[in-house]
Amino acid sequence: MSFAVPPPRSPIDGGLARWYEDELGWATVAGPPVGLVTGLRFDVLEVPAEAGRGVLCRMGAATGPVALVGRRMGLLVAAGSAEELPGLLDWLEWGGISLDLAVLGADGRMTAPLPPGRGGSGAPGAAVWLRAPAPGREVEASLPALRSAPWGVADAPCLVRLVAAAAAECHRVRLLSARTRGASQQLSPQRFASS
Repeated sequence: MSFAVPPPRSPIDGGLARWYEDELGWATVAGPPVGLVTGLRFDVLEVPAEAGRGVLCRMGAATGPVALVGRRMGLLVAAGSAEELPGLLDWLEWGGISLDLAVLGADGRMTAPLPPGRGGSGAPGAAVWLRAPAPGREVEASLPALRSAPWGVADAPCLVRLVAAAAAECHRVRLLSARTRGASQQLSPQRFASS
């Protein structure tokens, strides 16, 4: 009597971490979900998805890879950009204004979207690439950067333009949602106490 040995189990992440490490050279953190370490090869500018759509319309192809995770959009930018953001927002005269804009830099984590061409998990809010990084290419060259920074590449998209667009779109979304909330409060039926 012989027993068949089952094939080894595939990793829990389905090889997701290995794809990022082998194809792109990006550091990962075991999951679930698998995380991409920020601050080493890239940072992430996070905005609400609605604001992110506006940024993509404004910037066209002048962004690097872009991921959607639930209701947030992550725009990959050059490593070190997280440290520049507060000063950049002040310089652009957005400092002190409440924007739903965040940045993941050194020691941060981003949920790893499935690589291009792999079937999605189908789970609502699962991380997906809207503009995926291209394996076999130096991804850093396509990331928005400051031209004067040591990591800035001459033909990379401009970080200043991206942050200006992101701040304007975040502010626009905030104003629209405040107006919508105000209108719904005005249109709601008034309740009066009866005597």
